[in-house]
Amino acid sequence: MKVLILEDEIPAQMQIKKLLNINYPEFEIKACHASILSAAEWLKNNEVDLIFMDVELSDGVCFELFNMVDIKAQVVITTAYESYALNAFKVNSIDYLLKPIDQDEFVKSVEKCKQLASANSYMKKDIIEKLLTSSKVYKQRFTVKLGKQIIVINTNDIAYFYAENKSTYIVTFDKKVLLSDLSLDTIETQISPDVFFKLSRSCIASISSIDSISKHFNSRLKVKLKPPFKEDILVSRVKVHSFMEWLEGI
Repeated sequence: MKVLILEDEIPAQMQIKKLLNINYPEFEIKACHASILSAAEWLKNNEVDLIFMDVELSDGVCFELFNMVDIKAQVVITTAYESYALNAFKVNSIDYLLKPIDQDEFVKSVEKCKQLASANSYMKKDIIEKLLTSSKVYKQRFTVKLGKQIIVINTNDIAYFYAENKSTYIVTFDKKVLLSDLSLDTIETQISPDVFFKLSRSCIASISSIDSISKHFNSRLKVKLKPPFKEDILVSRVKVHSFMEWLEGI
């Protein structure tokens, strides 16, 4: 397999090279790049089978690269931050590795890539779905600032998230309302879709926070939450079907 390493830290570059040389001496490392721009230019004229890609590069976040060039290679995200894990599955990536990289985990990731590379086009979709199902990781807790304090909130204690006036708030089951630095869209990628549902543009609620549901005008549903929200939440007609499937655990 032809390999590209996209990493701006020399020690991390060297570690990946070493792991490849030890475990996969037949692989060919074609290039190493430290920036999104240089990698994009290189990929316009070169093809590889596998890319090891750090999240935070010298000129931005690696996911920007997918908007610049068409990447057909398998991608393994490397990061020191577990919160980036879910973004890895929105691109061609089949896995991610937390730094410092563990050799056993490294080998598992490469074997997944080899499996996909050797599969025919009809098998690939099924394999990817199975790999993603077995690999997804969701946030177990959130941190928020309260004055000079940093408070840790377990995700299981969160009733719902809502956005208002360009700010995002976390509401817990014990009625605490806390300001979050994260956008609602970012939060949505980090929490389990089995537990949370985006009821409207401004509210994501836990299944345990649903107090009552009633029919509303124009085939919509009116949802009341607990702890009580200051207004009823309306689920749009186009979301009603998926909302009901979510409630029923389908």
